[in-house]
Formats: sequence, structure tokens, C-alpha cells
Amino acid sequence: MEVILREDIEKLGTRGDTVKVSPGYARNYLLPKRLAVTATGANKTIVEQERQGHLRKEAKIQADAADLGKMMANVEITIAQKAGENDQLFGSVTSADIAAALEKQGYTIERRKVQLDEPIKTLGDFKVAVRLHKEVSIDIPVHVVREQ
Repeated sequence: MEVILREDIEKLGTRGDTVKVSPGYARNYLLPKRLAVTATGANKTIVEQERQGHLRKEAKIQADAADLGKMMANVEITIAQKAGENDQLFGSVTSADIAAALEKQGYTIERRKVQLDEPIKTLGDFKVAVRLHKEVSIDIPVHVVREQ
């Protein structure tokens, strides 16, 4: 069965693609969740219009993210934590802590956009990636210092 995708679906295709799928997959998953429509002439024009609108919206979001990235180019974060001997922290610095520190400086970033592989558990200087958009990412220096 041929369907036209209305959303990007991993391992299947991108928005606006016409793909051939099994009838059960289309009937039980894609069509009820409105992820795809059957491939007819009328549906092709409707989906193409939706796709063009989505591309314009996505370009605007990406441009806004790039502008925010330029504004955040010189941002540095200093986080004070209690630490024991050997510069080990009591606790850790997580992506939520970094997002809160950014918010104090006036940048509202969701904690999920802070790309931290694992929490920071020692004192020192670190580079943390902040993914503003799927194609726009910046590195922010994070300084973890001993709390006085």
C-alpha cells in the first residue's frame, strides 16, 4: 500500500515522501496516528502544501536558534559546589543545574537541550554542548569551583 508521510519517521522516510508499506502497518499505525495519508492525487497536493509550510517554519526556527547561538557565544557559567579532598564534589553538576545557571544569565534553555553525557563530579573547567536546534549547537565553558 502506498502512503504519503505527513511527519518524518525514522527508518521509513521524511515528510512528503511517498513510500510503500504493508497494509497492516498503514491501517493500524500510520493512518490512525495521522502520520501518513493514502497516496491519492488530492492528498499529494495537500501534503505538498503542508510540507512547504513546514519547511518555511523550520527555516525560521533554525534562523532564530542560530541568532541565539551568536548571542550566547561569549557566555561562561561558574557553578560553586561543596567539594571534599581530591576535588571530588559532594553530589554532582547536572544538566538541570547548567540550565538554571543559564536562566540566571537571562537565557531560557530547556535542560534536555544541554548535552551532558554524565554528571560532572569533579572541580575544574568543562565544555558542555547546548543543542539549540538539530543543526545548531554551541559549546559553553562551565567552571565548577569550590564553594566557600
